[in-house]
Amino acid sequence: MAITVEENLKLKVAGDSKGILVKNLYLSCDPYMRLLMTNRSSEIFGSYTPAALITGFGVGKVIDSRNPEFKEGDLVWGLTGWEEYSLLKSSEGLFKIHHTDIPLSYYIGILGMPGLTAYGGSYEVCAPKKGEYVLVSAASGAVGQLVGQFAKLMGCYVVGSAGTQDKVELLKNKFGFDEAFNYKEEPDLNAALKRYFPEGIDIYFENVGGKMLDAVILNMRVHGCIAVCGMISQYNRDQPEGVHNLMSIVYKRIRIEGFATVDYYPQYSKFLDFILPYIREGKVKYVEDIVEGLENGPAAIIGLFSGRNVGKQVVVIAPQ
Repeated sequence: MAITVEENLKLKVAGDSKGILVKNLYLSCDPYMRLLMTNRSSEIFGSYTPAALITGFGVGKVIDSRNPEFKEGDLVWGLTGWEEYSLLKSSEGLFKIHHTDIPLSYYIGILGMPGLTAYGGSYEVCAPKKGEYVLVSAASGAVGQLVGQFAKLMGCYVVGSAGTQDKVELLKNKFGFDEAFNYKEEPDLNAALKRYFPEGIDIYFENVGGKMLDAVILNMRVHGCIAVCGMISQYNRDQPEGVHNLMSIVYKRIRIEGFATVDYYPQYSKFLDFILPYIREGKVKYVEDIVEGLENGPAAIIGLFSGRNVGKQVVVIAPQ
């Protein structure tokens, strides 16, 4: 006769440590993770080491802590490991979750890194004004869907580009973009932009790079602003594509500014005060694309680069 023995193990942080032991609940799939797999890694996050654990943003529950800032039972979001349990050696970049009336998965989306990215890029870098003309690329993604809605709140005319007709309809019918187009169906991006922006573009929120950026520069208005958040079209290329219309930056006095989410960590409380009422009142909407199980995480990351996801890509590990 077979005998099954079950034993509950209680995980603890070593007494001489200031670590925080977290049970991961949700993990975030983000395009920047692809860069960390190359020798073109960012200076913000170090490169991944082959055969070692990868990290990313996640939502978790504190199981044990030797850090006085966190206690057992706290819900948190920040950088964690792609595993069921993570021992975090530092509390840097780890945020407590206080508003649990909002879905916890939102803390790796609209209330986490993508939301803070959209907020910083929109209000700090571009500062849109009523009546301005705004273009958002990768507009149905985790960041783009918010940038467009923020611009609409400011009274701007907003156009988004996406890679399928379903996403185009989502941008117009759910997120309230004035117009949207499928860039894959546009053989001449310059002509497409002239069609949607006959008077030119004031603000371009850059998520893709490559041919789109080249065409946008030609269609910017004088003293326009380009906020560079990412260039997802370039992450899988051995040699990045060049940009050929750079003299237009001089002629039109265009300001191009890159930025990173960590720049706005000190403003996180201010951001929450801004965004939470809009979420609760249904004035800002958010779409997630959810897969279950850590084993399905790699395929979900790969899907970001073929446009398979619709909205913020989330991996559920252990939902509350």
